[in-house]
Amino acid sequence: MPRFVPPARPVFPADDRAAIAKLVDEALATGSLTLGPLTERFEEAFAARHGTAHAVAVASGTAALEITLRALGVEGRTVVVPANTFFATAAAVLHAGAAVRFADVDAATLALSRESLEAALDDHGDEDSCAGVVLVHIGGLVSPDVAAIAELCRQRGLFLLEDAAHAHGAAYQGRPAGGFGVAGAFSFYPTKVITSGEGGMITTDDDRIADEARIYRDQGKAGFLGGDHVRLGYAWRMSELHAAVGLVQLARLDEFLERRRRVARLYDEALAGVDGITPLRLPPACESNYYKYIALLDPGIDRAALKRTLREEYGVGMSGEVYAGPLHRQPVFAAIPAGPLPVAEDVCARHVCLPVHSDMTDGEAEHVVAGLRQVLGSRMTA
Repeated sequence: MPRFVPPARPVFPADDRAAIAKLVDEALATGSLTLGPLTERFEEAFAARHGTAHAVAVASGTAALEITLRALGVEGRTVVVPANTFFATAAAVLHAGAAVRFADVDAATLALSRESLEAALDDHGDEDSCAGVVLVHIGGLVSPDVAAIAELCRQRGLFLLEDAAHAHGAAYQGRPAGGFGVAGAFSFYPTKVITSGEGGMITTDDDRIADEARIYRDQGKAGFLGGDHVRLGYAWRMSELHAAVGLVQLARLDEFLERRRRVARLYDEALAGVDGITPLRLPPACESNYYKYIALLDPGIDRAALKRTLREEYGVGMSGEVYAGPLHRQPVFAAIPAGPLPVAEDVCARHVCLPVHSDMTDGEAEHVVAGLRQVLGSRMTA
């Protein structure tokens, strides 16, 4: 029996650590420490794996969002953002000079639906000020509404930007995340399915956006080796050392996905007979990467008490929610007008994320379910 199942666990087998060390040694030996050949190799491999013409490596997933928004010229306009997403999604919009409009989400995917997006657009009556929409692939699930959302954006003259921070290798109808909108923004934070330690990636088929992104990431310079500063850029580069880690991790992506999907199947089967919790079911044709395994607790169950008991008495560390509260309830965004967003408020309050690791054993998954069954059997209510 496992002593403790952690919420997340980055996976670096011995062979991978050796491969990373070799690449880092090469970078140190040559003195090429940023925007060098390793970054270029990582970009090419990531674009190929996700089916886009370009991938541009940057300092973080947040940088990937802000750079793309700047390249899309959002300053002085409005961008629609789901209420259920991480702080950085909305913050990137504000830092790029635009206003945020929060939209409700769909309970089946925790993401925007066509209906919730249409409501957010129509309820304001100022469509001319709206520049575009950010669709977030929560937990690594690409919503089956993605094509309908893209079509609505096309009809309204809006861009669609994918916040794919959770979605490495995820797909819908065989089409990878990061290729449905004008661009996708990925994160390589340590808890993600693959990591570079810190870092992000912009995917796009648009030559102009790719060119602009390369300018913005390097202090707005027209060229890496010199030239005028032509954009108000920032130090958003990815170092060669981070690219080395990301390149080796990317080679493991399909292996990691296979293991995570097996764990998800084990959870699906085991939780079918557990009262008080309902897994978020995968819609047809959705290929989740299971960055998060999401389940909804029955109303009245005390989530904080459940998580505390699982950790202290059963050795199960529950993963962080996505997200524990909707963005319009965050103090920093209190001044942004937001109408009733009941679905986001409900799913944020009631869901939990079970541990999923890229090397998780069947025994660890069984231990998690056994703990949940015991704790929920006590009907822990608020």
